[in-house]
Parts: sequence; structure tokens; C-alpha cells
Amino acid sequence: MTRNSMTLEMDSRPENVGVARLSVGAFASGLDFTLSELDEIKVAVSEAVTNAIVHGYPENSGRVRIEAEIAGRELRLTISDWGEGIADVALARTPSYSTDPERMGLGFVFMESFMDELEVASAVKEGTVVKMTKRCQGP
Repeated sequence: MTRNSMTLEMDSRPENVGVARLSVGAFASGLDFTLSELDEIKVAVSEAVTNAIVHGYPENSGRVRIEAEIAGRELRLTISDWGEGIADVALARTPSYSTDPERMGLGFVFMESFMDELEVASAVKEGTVVKMTKRCQGP
């Protein structure tokens, strides 16, 4: 079985969303994903990292970690922060829900629709862990 992994840890700065997106996209291209699937993966990563930055650290800065693994025909991603956490994960996953009126509240919707699996674990004042899996259907 093919295995590969990478870890990227960065400051919770908006300009690092692009770094995360491009890094994971390049890593995921090790599997035979279509260009459309790679774009979907990059959007899901952008949403997870943006959530960590905007909601995890609204008043201060912190760290965001991305762990990526290729295991066989699967891409597994874990995005972690140690920020504010989510008080009600089920409510946060509701379409159009956001604690920030300037936001559309569709981050989890995009993650869920673009990835094959999505798990969210969070604790208030301890942080959030988002796990996503995408299976490669290509040859």
C-alpha cells in the first residue's frame, strides 16, 4: 500500500490560507485525482484553515497544523487549532450558521460536500480538530 505523509504548521494569519491550500493540493496530486477533485480538496482545506484562523483565534494569534496522509487510495487530512473551540458542533455544521455576521456560514457545508468523510471534534477554550478523507476513484 502506498503511504506518504506531511505536516505543515503555521501562524494563524489569513495570508497562510493560500499556503495551506497550495501545499495540500500539491501533496494530493500524488494520487490520481481529477483537476476538479483537486480543486474541491483545496476549497475544503481553505475552509477548514479559515475557520481555524477566524473563529479559533478571533482576538489573538495561534498555530494551525495540517497533517496530510496518503494511505493507499485515500487522502486523509487533519486540521487542528488550539483556539476558542466550538460550543455546539452540530449547530456550527448547520448551513448558513455563523457566529460572525460577516460570514456566510457555509464552510462545513463545503467541506462535507467536497470530501467523502468529515469529522469535527471541539472543546471550548481547547481548540478544534477537523478530519477529512477523500477517496481517489481514478485508475
